[in-house]
Amino acid sequence: MSSEASMEVTESSFDTDVLMNNQPVFVDFWASWCPPCKMMEPIVDRLAEEYRGVVRFAKVNIDRNPGLSERAEVKGVPTFAMYAGGKKVDALTAAQTERKLRALIDGALAERQAGND
Repeated sequence: MSSEASMEVTESSFDTDVLMNNQPVFVDFWASWCPPCKMMEPIVDRLAEEYRGVVRFAKVNIDRNPGLSERAEVKGVPTFAMYAGGKKVDALTAAQTERKLRALIDGALAERQAGND
């Protein structure tokens, strides 16, 4: 599960890649055994291309990073979370429509913009 537009994040790189990132970060918590995760991959990849340069996209394999999924309070997969300014802004769990994922991203961007005004 990889896209040039998305970075693979691990327990050791999460703070640097996500929490300390200057850009908002969309994190896809997924598992290889999860059919909805595989179904969502093309949508997430498309959004990663569309928002390139504005939002970073990261993927976390919950089986390889169990401590991180617990720390991020992931209760099911896929979970899509938006992080900005070092904290989780919002999250959605389960397969989503592209429109809902776009609303998650746009909401975090609008909140960030409001904070900068």
